[in-house]
Amino acid sequence: MADEVIVLAPTRAEARSLGAGTVVTGTGAASVARAVERLLPRLLPSTAVAVAGTAEQLGGDLMAGQLVVASELWASPGEARPRLVRRIPSAPLLAGELRRDGHVVSVGPVLTTSGELDPELARGLGATGALVLDRHSAWAATLAAGDRPLAVVRAVEELPGPGAMAAIGSRRATASLAGVRESIERWARACRARRVVLAWPRSFCAGVERAIEIVERALERHGPPVYVRRQIVHNTHVVGRLAAMGAVFVEEIDEVPDGATLVLAAHGVSPDVRDEAAARDGVRVIDATCPLVAKVHHEARRYAARGYDIVLVGHADHEEVVGTRGEAPDRVHVVATADEVGRLELAPGAPVAYLTQTTLATDQTAEVVDALRRRYPGVVGPSTEDICYATQNRQDAVRAIARECDLLLVVGSANSSNTARLVEVALREGCRAELVEDAGQLRLSWLDGPATVGVTAGASAPESLVTDVIQALSALGPTEVAERRTTTENVRFTLPAQVR
Repeated sequence: MADEVIVLAPTRAEARSLGAGTVVTGTGAASVARAVERLLPRLLPSTAVAVAGTAEQLGGDLMAGQLVVASELWASPGEARPRLVRRIPSAPLLAGELRRDGHVVSVGPVLTTSGELDPELARGLGATGALVLDRHSAWAATLAAGDRPLAVVRAVEELPGPGAMAAIGSRRATASLAGVRESIERWARACRARRVVLAWPRSFCAGVERAIEIVERALERHGPPVYVRRQIVHNTHVVGRLAAMGAVFVEEIDEVPDGATLVLAAHGVSPDVRDEAAARDGVRVIDATCPLVAKVHHEARRYAARGYDIVLVGHADHEEVVGTRGEAPDRVHVVATADEVGRLELAPGAPVAYLTQTTLATDQTAEVVDALRRRYPGVVGPSTEDICYATQNRQDAVRAIARECDLLLVVGSANSSNTARLVEVALREGCRAELVEDAGQLRLSWLDGPATVGVTAGASAPESLVTDVIQALSALGPTEVAERRTTTENVRFTLPAQVR
């Protein structure tokens, strides 16, 4: 059988919804085992296996017809204590495809049992984490023994009552399987052996680690809630984790109640914001501004005091640039490109200095600075580069691997400037690059073909997200993982006195 994927369903009704070529196995361990025994000799080693059908929810708030993609597959062959059959780390990838196709999808464990199951016992088994229960998945999954890729998709029936576990699910659940086949086939085409090259350095830099630790220590010392102005760092997973610990993220200072603890985010703030925070009655202010950003603020104040017009290279709407510009709003002029340098209208004869946002792409920034030097030959700049060591190191690491990769995955949030620059660097090196928040944002169509995939992460993205992406890729077939190290980072910034 030369198919890229074989789809197994328990009944003809479910097979009809899943489309032509779906194999009907029956339900129950014995029936499915016989079907698997007949199929196994006909499969190529590269054939992926997808198991699909209806299932009954184990309580919770799932809707009838909703899809569940199994992240784990459990079996309870007659006894009350289930056993783990297999973890399926590619589940977020398939779930993402199904959502983009318009389905309502949850990801979680699926439990398979033998014979009739008392509804009360079924609800008890739900405490193990299983979202739904069927009589098919675990037995059919034996066809995917070894390294063969496996996917399990179940459509939720109504909450079970007496006489549950009928072979044919509700009409709504069966109908929801229609259209699932296209997503499954995209998943199957992405299943292949591949090489993954990890860029190093990647993920957290010293400034991000410091900012996160400040919030954690403030929560430990003062208790929740601790208020944070804007995102402490530009990553939704970091913000979500800290929010779960008791951090409250606000847009402006006036949202912070009197007597509270307030942390200023790593990107820095303007003097006006700092003054507003200091003026609040009893508000305890802890500054988490990255020391490298604080250095640029100091340079802005120094040049302004000496009468310079300051050209700030960066993105005008980025929080770091807004904060730096606030140090000398009448003297700071923001440009993002070499073309914008040509449109500057500075006071004739005034001395000119330049500063840069810390998270820019080094090569593009050099182009803008060169344009400044051509137009203003006497322009001066900082004694050391404003672009931070971590930004430059991560860009250099991308350059080191980009030309050997068919695709580069950059892990991080879309509003992270340094993360977006990694995508741009890869593209300029001739490598296709995609930005993903986490493994759930991977598109299987990207992986249909690339044999070598590079992976890196922005300075505000946790390493755990990189691990999840690698696990998801590994679940699509045999994966060789190699790390390419271009430098070593040992920078550590001192914490503010309030949280030491």
